[in-house]
Amino acid sequence: MSDEGEKTQEAEGRPGRDGAAPTGVDDTQQGGPGEEERGGPHAEADGHGAPDKSPKPTEEHDQPQRAEVSNYEIVSHWFGEAAERLDLADDVAAVLRSSYREVQVQVPVKLQDGKFHVFAGYRVQHNGARGPYKGGIRYHPEVDLDEVRALAELMTWKTAIAGIPYGGAKGGVNIDPKKLESHELQGATRSFMDKIEKVLGPTRDIPAPDVGTDAQVMAWMMDEYGKLHGHTPACVTGKPIALEGSFGREAATGRGVVHMFREAAPLLDLTPSDTRFVVQGFGNVGSWAARIMQELGATMVGVSDASGAVRSNEGIDAEALAEHVGEGGTLPDFDGVEGIAPDELLEVECDVFIPAALGGMLHKQNADRLRARLVVEGANSPTTPAADEILTDKDILVVPDVMANAGGVVVSYFEWVQNLQHLRWDEREVNERLGRIMRRAFREVSQRASDDDVSLRTAAYELGIERVVEAAKTRGYIG
Repeated sequence: MSDEGEKTQEAEGRPGRDGAAPTGVDDTQQGGPGEEERGGPHAEADGHGAPDKSPKPTEEHDQPQRAEVSNYEIVSHWFGEAAERLDLADDVAAVLRSSYREVQVQVPVKLQDGKFHVFAGYRVQHNGARGPYKGGIRYHPEVDLDEVRALAELMTWKTAIAGIPYGGAKGGVNIDPKKLESHELQGATRSFMDKIEKVLGPTRDIPAPDVGTDAQVMAWMMDEYGKLHGHTPACVTGKPIALEGSFGREAATGRGVVHMFREAAPLLDLTPSDTRFVVQGFGNVGSWAARIMQELGATMVGVSDASGAVRSNEGIDAEALAEHVGEGGTLPDFDGVEGIAPDELLEVECDVFIPAALGGMLHKQNADRLRARLVVEGANSPTTPAADEILTDKDILVVPDVMANAGGVVVSYFEWVQNLQHLRWDEREVNERLGRIMRRAFREVSQRASDDDVSLRTAAYELGIERVVEAAKTRGYIG
């Protein structure tokens, strides 16, 4: 997910990145030199210094293979392609490519073994030309500086494409929340907020939930911030309703994905009642997208999460499955489904495929196995550039993450507006406002794609970058 994309299924698992391929190279290269050996993709040339080398433990499960190309390399590829098409001057591109501020802090937490464990916390503020920085906080053992940089940059373009007055930021701690007691998680959260509060604030930088975090984490962050600055509900979004959170926020990213489907469907002569769809990653984004798709009359025929993957040609009840998972059940033990290997999910024949897991799940080695007509990206960077080419060759329409999963940050914007004015909209009004913004974004990007004869992804990046450049030049930041 979100926020801001963003609270997607966090535990799909991934191989290590030691063999990560450089940008523009085979994205599933195996056994190549590691980043420590070759200096990584962020050596001095791009202004970021050496890559982060913190350990990235993963869970040993039967999981789908992920690309060996990093989120940063994926986002950098699309930025570079758009910058070239826009004929951006090298110096301007250098400013937009790099981050305005990067903060890395120590997060010591005393755990059940009675010892202090030191984790790394990050907050990257990429660009604030269009407004305060905005982006989620992610708790996951694989969080590192490179990933946070990539997601912060993606937020800059995402908010510009959606037309909401924010810049882009992202944050995280390389901690596994599933292995912590509630009091330990609260301690880590308060320690992290205490370290980064100096660069946050309702007119400066507003965090929100993402992978591994939720409304409770945001409540702790708000409370910790309030100890120093007084009661400030607008300092974070994605809060519980009891603390001035917004109605509709939990389902917002998934609902936004469905709005993208509804806009794209006529281009392929699809009607919801005849649509069969597959969801990869039945977390917050995937489960809500599935439930709302089902409300439209569509049928879910395949789904996966960290526990495994299942299919059913007769259809899988998304509401019942969400209730089953919420009560502690797993996908494979849900009634009426057939268990399959996670990598086989792509081979389930469908009209719409919704990747809502982690980045790099569609890559060079598996993209040609996808049997869908439309991909709506609920996760951040789920499709590598090499996979994108394969999907294009297969005439599969892709609605890119940079606008498809913007529903979370849009409703976070609504929450921030409500908090600043200490008012509250009902859920119907929130959903209607969300629909208007998502529809407008799709139509603007679609028109640009048609006019320039490019993909939706290329058109989206060009539109977002142009808007940021205009704001930065008008402010005199790069002009």
